[in-house]
Amino acid sequence: MQIKELSTITDQEMDQLVNVWESAVTATHHFLTKKEIQTIKQYVPQAFRGVDHLLVATQDNQIKGLMGINGMKLEMLFVDSGERGCGIGTKLLSLGIDKYHVNELAVNEQNPAARGFYEHMGFKVVSRSPIDDQGNPYPILKMNRVD
Repeated sequence: MQIKELSTITDQEMDQLVNVWESAVTATHHFLTKKEIQTIKQYVPQAFRGVDHLLVATQDNQIKGLMGINGMKLEMLFVDSGERGCGIGTKLLSLGIDKYHVNELAVNEQNPAARGFYEHMGFKVVSRSPIDDQGNPYPILKMNRVD
C-alpha cells in the first residue's frame, strides 16, 4: 500500500476516485437513496478538486482509499467497500493527523461505524447540527481531536 498526494488529477484518477467514493457511500450511507447518491455524485469531482490536500492510498496503481484535507480539517475520508477493515482508513487518517495536524471533522450521525472509527482515532463529538450543509435532514456531528 502506497499513500501519495495528488497535486493534479488525471481523468483516469478521477474515475477511480469517484468509484471509490460511490462504493464507500453505498456501503455506509444507508440513509441515502440511490437517487440521492447519484445526485450527489455529480458534485464529487468538484469536491475532490476543492481540497488543499487530496491523498490517495493505492495498490497496484488502483486507488483503494482517499482523504481530503483543508487546513487542519478532514473534509472527506472514503475507502473502497471491498477494502474496509484492512487498515487503509487508519493509515490515511494517521498520516493526516501526523503530517497535516488534522484535529477536526464532521460526520453524518446516521453513519455510526464512521463515528466509532473517529472516536477510536481520538476524536470526540463537540456539537450536533440537525441538518447537513445543504439543508437536508441528515444530522451532522462535529468532532475534534483530543490528545
